Amino acid sequence: MSIKVMLIDDHPVVRAGLRAILDSFSDIEVVAEGSSGAAVDRLFAPESLAVDVVVCDIQMPGVDGISATRRVRDNDGPPVLILTTYDTEADIIAAVEAGALGYLLKDSPEQVLHDAVVATVEGRRTLSPEVAGLLAERVGRPQQALSAREIEILQALATGASNKALAQQLFISEATVKTHLIHVYQKLGVDNRTAAVTAARERKLI
Repeated sequence: MSIKVMLIDDHPVVRAGLRAILDSFSDIEVVAEGSSGAAVDRLFAPESLAVDVVVCDIQMPGVDGISATRRVRDNDGPPVLILTTYDTEADIIAAVEAGALGYLLKDSPEQVLHDAVVATVEGRRTLSPEVAGLLAERVGRPQQALSAREIEILQALATGASNKALAQQLFISEATVKTHLIHVYQKLGVDNRTAAVTAARERKLI
């Protein structure tokens, strides 16, 4: 019996290539496609699709891969394997926290993609070596590891947002923003916003 896949990617050419690769395996069949994370809503419609695993990109217009993963998780849907070009800590942590079981980079060999799909269906976590290394490094430096909220603040800092704007965007007080910034600066070993953003980008935190 073939593993039934829902494939979500906003680039038609990429999606076609991935479909061709997945369909080339005798034990995998792409039964549904989508160009945005909103496609996962079809899994929970009255006439729902029979899907064993969702293979999904992260950055897409409309509903992104992180939001789509949450939707699937919240509705007890099939496991999600993120397949993307983005390897920043912010994206990886967000995907894992959203409930993704696997995180693979698009430059992975075809057999690795096959094995990741199979492993995800079987409930085993699958990570690209680069992703696994980054998470292992994060675990190895717990005192320096930034929280999801601190990474969120760094992402906003990179847009040039003021403390007031940050507070409004994240629905927290300016005093809380300042406290988070102090912790971020300490963990990154910097003393200002520009240096914090530069360090975060160098370390692929954002």
